[in-house]
Amino acid sequence: MSANVETALTYANDRSAVIAALRDLGAATVHEAQGGRGALCSAIKPVDVNSRLGGRALTVDAEPGDNLILHHALLKANPGDVLVVDAKGYVEAGPWGDVLSEAAQLRGLAGLVIDGAVRDAAAIEEMRFPVFCRGLSIKGTGKNQPGKVGVPIVIGGTLVHTGDVIIGDRDGVVVITANEAETVLEQARRRAEKEDSFRRSLRAGRTTVELLGLEAAIERLGLE
Repeated sequence: MSANVETALTYANDRSAVIAALRDLGAATVHEAQGGRGALCSAIKPVDVNSRLGGRALTVDAEPGDNLILHHALLKANPGDVLVVDAKGYVEAGPWGDVLSEAAQLRGLAGLVIDGAVRDAAAIEEMRFPVFCRGLSIKGTGKNQPGKVGVPIVIGGTLVHTGDVIIGDRDGVVVITANEAETVLEQARRRAEKEDSFRRSLRAGRTTVELLGLEAAIERLGLE
């Protein structure tokens, strides 16, 4: 194995470990850790509430009511990628379903995030492929319109570039800029440790008002 290949593999493994750690910490903790940035619209939620998503974004700019570009995007995707699709918030057709989910799963993709609708929800739940969407629709789509893969998109009000880190769970989805992932992980770990400390203090009899220093605000507002 050449030194360049070995270095690339080491980087990929390190990046995968960072993404897995961020996924385990959870979307809400990650969002707070990066200063309240990167959250997608709260309407975009998992088909299966038990889904936990972590991967690299492969962005897709799609036309509403058409899924040709999604089939094309699967050919461009690598294991560990998350297809992040701007379907313009259109929920009157489902361009993604169980067949595409199985195709993506077989290619090793980490999941799908779409600002639009999907269908075949029960089957998607059964295969445990993480799918996050704005809604469900039984209506099919065409396969005629162009689209783009790998371009910057705005989805759920948030800018996403290919290579950004996508973290999702029952609470929602958050985006981390690719070059900030390691820093955000450290910040998220510190936040999780702080919350653990809070819980220990609560069990010891302290209150959230004490721990958060809210006495002055309560007094100022005259709360009784």
